[in-house]
Amino acid sequence: MKRFISKYKSPIAGLVLGAVGGWCYWRFVGCASGNCAITSDPRNSSLYGAVMGLLAAEILKKEESKS
Repeated sequence: MKRFISKYKSPIAGLVLGAVGGWCYWRFVGCASGNCAITSDPRNSSLYGAVMGLLAAEILKKEESKS
């Protein structure tokens, strides 16, 4: 398990930070009318944030490995 975590540290951090960011967006900004597909439900917002965090972590990881 430790080897898995050390190998995928960047994507895991991106997932966690993105999910927290998505939840915070839902909590503090959100959607007042409830018609917004992503921000009307904390699960949708957290999942969307987690996916975006994972993508951002992968992009940054690729940039670091090229240097």
